[in-house]
Formats: sequence, C-alpha cells, structure tokens
Amino acid sequence: MAKPIVAIVGRPNVGKSTLFNKIVGQRLSIVEDTPGVTRDRIFGDGEWCGRTFSLVDTGGIEPASKDVILTQMREQAQIAIDSAAAIILVTDIRSGVTATDQDVASLLLKSGVPVVLCVNKCDTVGEPPAEFYEFYNLGLGDPVMVSSVHGHGTGDLLDRVVALLPEEQEEEEEGDIIKVAVIGKPNVGKSSLVNKVSGENRCIVSDIAGTTRDAVDTTIVNQHGTFTFIDTAGLRRKSKVEDAIEHYSNLRAEMAVERADVCLILIDAQVGFTEQDSKVAGIAHEAGKGCIICVNKWDAIEKDDKTMQEMQAKLEKDFSFMSYAPILFISAKTGQRLDKMFELIKQAAASNAMRVTTGVLNDILAQATARVQPPTDKGKRLKIYYMTQASTKPPTFVCFCNDHELFHYSYQRYLINRIRETFGLTGTPVRLVIRERGEQDGKR
Repeated sequence: MAKPIVAIVGRPNVGKSTLFNKIVGQRLSIVEDTPGVTRDRIFGDGEWCGRTFSLVDTGGIEPASKDVILTQMREQAQIAIDSAAAIILVTDIRSGVTATDQDVASLLLKSGVPVVLCVNKCDTVGEPPAEFYEFYNLGLGDPVMVSSVHGHGTGDLLDRVVALLPEEQEEEEEGDIIKVAVIGKPNVGKSSLVNKVSGENRCIVSDIAGTTRDAVDTTIVNQHGTFTFIDTAGLRRKSKVEDAIEHYSNLRAEMAVERADVCLILIDAQVGFTEQDSKVAGIAHEAGKGCIICVNKWDAIEKDDKTMQEMQAKLEKDFSFMSYAPILFISAKTGQRLDKMFELIKQAAASNAMRVTTGVLNDILAQATARVQPPTDKGKRLKIYYMTQASTKPPTFVCFCNDHELFHYSYQRYLINRIRETFGLTGTPVRLVIRERGEQDGKR
C-alpha cells in the first residue's frame, strides 16, 4: 500500500478511540464510556510533519476472554497488528499497568512490529507522576505521556510514530477504485458478504443483531478490478435508536452512503421486503448513488422454478420508486452469484459517472420529441429549446423550455427513459432539472 498503516491497540476503555479521533481530526470512531464500543477495525487518514498514513482503531484486546464478541475483537486487532507498519499501544495511567497490559505488550513484542507506548489520561501538564515510571516494566522503551481528550503529548507521540514508518512510497492512483457501501437493516448478512468477497474475517459476524456499529473499509482486488467495500451498521428507524452508540452508528452508515459510488442494498430472503428496506434504499436513492438490490440468504429458501420470478415481480413493485436498480439473488454464505454482483457494481459505477456531450444529448432530444410530441395545455405547447448535462454522480441533465408548468412528470420520465435506453444506463438514478429560459434556479 502507498500509505503505511499505524494501528492503535490496547485493552478496552483506555481511550483508543478518543486518541484516534484526535489524530484524524474528526469523529470517525465511536467514543462512549462503555468498554467494547469499538469492535471492528476503523480506518482514517492521519498526517504529521508531511507524512501521511492510514490510522486504524481496533477493539479492546482481552487475551484471556472466552466471550464470543471479545474473542472476535481480539482476532480483528491481530489482523490490524499483522498489517501495521507501526503500533501505538495505549495504556491508562489511572489504572496503572494491569495483567492485560502485560499480555498485550507480550503479544506486540512477538509480532516484531515497532511499538510506541502511549500512557493516556495524563491530563495535568508538568513532571510525570510517579505512576508513569511503572510503564517501563512493559519492556517497550520510553513511554509517551498523552491526554487524548485535551491533545497534550499527541505531537510527541506522532513524532515517535513517524520516525518508525518506512520510506515514503508514491501514492497509488485511486481513480479506478470503486467504493461500495453495503447497507441494510440489522442482521441481513452485510458483514458476512464483506468477509466472503474479501476472503478473510474482515468484519465481526454474529447472530446478535447490531454487532457491527461502525462503518468499516475493506479493499478487495480481484479479476473484476479494485473495490473498497464499506460494511456499515444496520440502519434502523430513528424511533428505535435507544442509546447514543446506535445513534452514532446510524449517522455513520449514512455517511458511508455519502462517500460510496455504489450501494448494495441487502434484503433477507427469509424475511422478504419490509418498510425499513424501503427507507434504507431511499437513503441511497436520495443521495444519487448507484444501487443494486441484493436478496441475500437465497440458499436458505425452499424454491421451485417459479420462486425467483415471483419474488422478483413483487420486489419490482415494492421498489417501484427505484426501478433502475437491478435485483440480484445471492448467498453470502455460499458465494452464489457474487461474480455477477461485481459485474453489476462496475456497470452501476460507470453509469453513475457517465458524461454525455451537449451535441449528442440534443440529437437524442430531437429524436424523442419527433417520436412523441411535447404536451400542450389550453392551446399552448411545451417547447424544449435544448438539453445539457450539469453534473455526474448521478447523471443530472438540465432542460431549458418555455414553460416548466407544461413539462409534465410523465414527459420528463419519457425523456429519462430515452436517455437510459440510448446509453444503457444500469443501476443509477437519472435526474432532470427543468428551467425556463432566463431562469436562474432550477426546478425538478
């Protein structure tokens, strides 16, 4: 990778996520006074003294725990350690050196990755307290006093980290990387899908709904190209968000949609369409993203030769507001139709970013108006002077006309369908802005 990875590790509730947010300069990681809030690996970009790096926040490590979630958190942290160029071990001066700190330090020493020891929650400036020197017993060299809440000592910490990073490499081109957000209500198999396509246990998978709380990035390179998959927390109705942690998770999932090129809208085949599926899809639709509806757990359905066609017809009605989105029946467990999924992702991304010259657009407009005359009202006919493309992602076109009141929705839809047919647009919304000649503000 062009950017070296710096992993923040430590036992639960020592302030890893607060430090992460302080370094990346934004609230990417959930911070709450509840041990075990951060579960998966959370990535962000850091920069210090001209060096850029990818910072990864991990769930708290508890080496001796038998708890299912904590065990998988430990595995997630180990993956981060294995891929890191440098590690920040965060400890808590208030609790001193614990047995878990010693176990984690021993784990890091065996990894062979260079480590900077951070003694967090040193909230007073001045000489180190006597308890600070106890951390030399971990055998990781000179500790650094830090207050991640106030920012004290973070400069000294980053000086040490940057000194350990390998020589800077040229930045990779990211133009061909397609960002894919995996969205859906809780427990539809989002993390299982990301794990399947990545070939590793990249995200924690559990039958407990709401296991994934943060949006997690995974870069996947295969025969179809390069993709960044964003596994998100399950989206729920606002009324069902009962605590601050889930509130942040919902916000983060919506942010993941915003930075994606294509959204995979996962539906549980065993449950079928629900109102919440419509709301989740609506977020991606309103954001103008490429969309693919993936019906997951298809392997678990008892079916005959008509089951798929019947469910497809029903879903086309349920998702009539986004009829452009292809419907694909998949299984994250068995890998069924995942190759087809990647083909659709590429088509949706290309369609979403498509740009058409004004000359070609107006040729299409002339053919369309010749085939179906623009509507009239009380003897006044709609005149469309010309059409131009205003933006991409999604493709947005501006039509200049004599009277936007005459430009009925049905005729707008007709023109959009002509554009879709001409360019083979798949999986993307197309927006049409109507303006009267001389009008500054558009009207959809």
